Amino acid sequence: MTIVAVFNQKGGVGKTTTALNLAAALARRGRQPVGIDLDPQAQFGSIIGIAAHSGDDSVFSLFQRNRPLREMIQESASGISIIPSHAELSKVDALYGKGYNAINKLNTGLQAEKTGDMNTPWVIDCCPMVGVLSLNAIFACDGLIVPISADHLSLKGAMQIRRTLKALEQVLKRRVNRRYLITRFDSRRRMARDILLMAETEFGADVCRTLISENVSLAESPALNKTIFEHAPNSRGAYDYDALLDELLADGFIK
Repeated sequence: MTIVAVFNQKGGVGKTTTALNLAAALARRGRQPVGIDLDPQAQFGSIIGIAAHSGDDSVFSLFQRNRPLREMIQESASGISIIPSHAELSKVDALYGKGYNAINKLNTGLQAEKTGDMNTPWVIDCCPMVGVLSLNAIFACDGLIVPISADHLSLKGAMQIRRTLKALEQVLKRRVNRRYLITRFDSRRRMARDILLMAETEFGADVCRTLISENVSLAESPALNKTIFEHAPNSRGAYDYDALLDELLADGFIK
């Protein structure tokens, strides 16, 4: 059971695209992934045709009434199971504060699931801000993927996350395993090459060797409510996310 969270404080960096298509790549390998949509915008679920009609049908009910995660899992036609989000999830910070119990809620819920299929990978799509929801993902995950689109603001967001993770180490009693993933990469653009070099300088071996290229099919697939493998299985985007999974499996980031 590997729990992977996808997070950057900067929006528009390919966060949901990465969570969705990494889960889809796992499903293609027969791994039966479960996605958790921790973003009140609920895009992860909506892209694959799963919507929560109320907060109680979503991950919000974990916080509201400690509902077991397994009761909230819904199946999608894409082969990805998901616990959907709902707009009510945006109330979590105001309702439950930032105490340890609030930010450890998801971790507690996931630990309870370890009595089930230990080979099930979980993929968490986070909201783009540091708060109770993203802290829940960090506390719960075995590894964190930080997408960095090839621009300076995205790189700055990743550097802020590194500082947040460093500050949390005393509480977590561990270093959170992380990978920095360059997305929307176009080798023809000097800025993209510069961002890659700066990321490698800042984060070293934690930068994924796989680059997610700028790709029209990747941009189109959410509007069609499809993963990249459903929409354009022979596209560069599909190749890149399949290669990313190969890399994460090979180095033990996903077990």
